[in-house]
Amino acid sequence: MNATVSTPCIKVCVVDPVSALCVGCGRTLDEVAAWGAMSEDARRAVMDGLGARLLAMRSRGSRAGRAGRRERAD
Repeated sequence: MNATVSTPCIKVCVVDPVSALCVGCGRTLDEVAAWGAMSEDARRAVMDGLGARLLAMRSRGSRAGRAGRRERAD
C-alpha cells in the first residue's frame, strides 16, 4: 500500500534568517527533518498553524525588506 504523506511543501525551500522558518511552507528545519517520521495527526497539527506563521513572517519581512532596500540604495 502506498500511503500519501500530507505535506505543506511547495518546493520553495529557503529558510528565513530572522524567523528560521521555511519561506515556502512555514515549517522549522526540525519539523522538515522529522516530517516523514511524524504521524499524520502530528503533521496535521503542525499544518494547522502554518498559515499564521507565514503571515507573521511575511508581515515582518515586508517591513524589514523595505528598510533593507533603502539602506542598500544609499
